[in-house]
Amino acid sequence: MTNVRTRFAPSPTGFMHVGNLRTGLFAYLTAKNANGAFILRLEDTDKNREVEGSADHIKECLKLLGITWDEGLDVGGPYAPYQQSERLDIYKAWAQKLIDAGRAYADPYTAEEVQAFREQAQKEKRAFLYRNHRPENPPAWDGTQPLRFKSDPKSYDWHDEVMGDLHSGPEVIDDFILIKSDGYPTYNFAHIVDDAEMQVSHVIRGQEFLSSQPNYMNLYEVLGLTPPIFATMPHILNEQGNKKLGKRDGAKDVLDYVREGYLPETLLSFIATLGWNDGTEQEVFTMNELIEKFSLQRVQRSGARFDEKRLLWMNGQFIRGLTPEDLERRVADFWPDTAAGADTDYKRRVLTLAQDRLKTLADLPILTSYFFEEPEPDVSLITDNKQLAKLESTMRVELLTAARDTLTELTDWSTASIQQALNDLLETTGQKPGILFSLIRIATTWAPFSPQLNDTLELLGKERSLDRLTRAIDYAG
Repeated sequence: MTNVRTRFAPSPTGFMHVGNLRTGLFAYLTAKNANGAFILRLEDTDKNREVEGSADHIKECLKLLGITWDEGLDVGGPYAPYQQSERLDIYKAWAQKLIDAGRAYADPYTAEEVQAFREQAQKEKRAFLYRNHRPENPPAWDGTQPLRFKSDPKSYDWHDEVMGDLHSGPEVIDDFILIKSDGYPTYNFAHIVDDAEMQVSHVIRGQEFLSSQPNYMNLYEVLGLTPPIFATMPHILNEQGNKKLGKRDGAKDVLDYVREGYLPETLLSFIATLGWNDGTEQEVFTMNELIEKFSLQRVQRSGARFDEKRLLWMNGQFIRGLTPEDLERRVADFWPDTAAGADTDYKRRVLTLAQDRLKTLADLPILTSYFFEEPEPDVSLITDNKQLAKLESTMRVELLTAARDTLTELTDWSTASIQQALNDLLETTGQKPGILFSLIRIATTWAPFSPQLNDTLELLGKERSLDRLTRAIDYAG
């Protein structure tokens, strides 16, 4: 197919989680890989579930990851409008075609009557099918009743770019609602009309729609439409891999990740590799690399496990790849409050030290606060440390005293000289680096983790480092 046109059509019913965003990203990559067009459409026909501000939130999430659309919301295009609530006349016109062909009818039953049919089917231990209760002489449709599709149950075979060759029998096809009593179309009807009118070539959506595909095939056939290419995305699973990812498992607002210090580039690469790979060992991708390498054929059929540790690792990889200038810009809102009045050059030096240890931008305060204020001693950092806890208190005092005395003698307070002094201490004390250096690091920072010790001491300065060692001697005992 030479003219690839894909769409992302979310509903404004809440925040965007990784499952939503992956569907949109894969649709975008499919289009861009083929130099095609990507459409952003809003499926806002379920007014009872609509959340104010959700549409803007969707657009913000897409832009955050660098996903731009060629047609659709805000930018317009040849098939406007791109918001379903503004296309009601279009759906009514297509519905009228079905009515005129005898393939749609007004639903005369109340919700209570339909529920009674459903409960009766449950009692008889059979699947509920509305078509078993299809009225013989339905009233003319006046828009106040639901409009139902008059189905033609049959078997279907179709190909899915991800799931392969699929088959369904006639028993799963039913008379579904096309237009609700409030005048709004259902997703089952509207998306088929919109895709046809907008000449969408590929329909990429989640696995939850797969069970409805036979009904869609039936409607495509009745409308005389050639079905598009289908690609069904498998579920994103929780960390244990035993169920679909839910809010309790981490399916949170995509923007929350950014607020927590994750980079948009990380989210892009992580989401892209949830169930897709390029066939190599590469794990971290830029947008340009994804566009070049992406194909639906390499999306796995099985569910993709949401691995929080992998996300954190990947974020650290991207942070370490940032230029100093870019990192400085990204962390503007993450500095500890005590850094507000600090010298700009000094903050840059602190940031350079911290960069290799940052896993998220939100780690910055705990990694750097002791450069801007006197830290509050936390003896649990010593007593909870498996190695340091084994040391007698007198030994801890001796080691810190030796460190202070050795460092006091330094006339050249540089990273190289400090490291040499630390190495000499290892020989004179007979201790391992994991014990001696950890003790000095905690005594001078009172932080759970910090940059390399000699670099940290150099930036803290000689006087401040020695003062902290002196004060720490009291706590170590």
